[in-house]
Amino acid sequence: MTDQHSIVKKHFAALLSEAREAEIPTDVVGRAILARLVEVWAEERQWQDVASELRFTADSLDPDTDFEFMRP
Repeated sequence: MTDQHSIVKKHFAALLSEAREAEIPTDVVGRAILARLVEVWAEERQWQDVASELRFTADSLDPDTDFEFMRP
């Protein structure tokens, strides 16, 4: 696992643990993270690029479909 994935995994686990203790549902945490992520991306990327990234992710959700292209 790469350094960036290890860092994110560690902090995400801590975030989910804190949310569970505060009785915040996982889906609420997920929506808040997604909203914040979009804000961070939009600080340095065009909205069209952010939308493209989100579409790619949404289009890749089906576990029975192989990725046509894997983003780095």
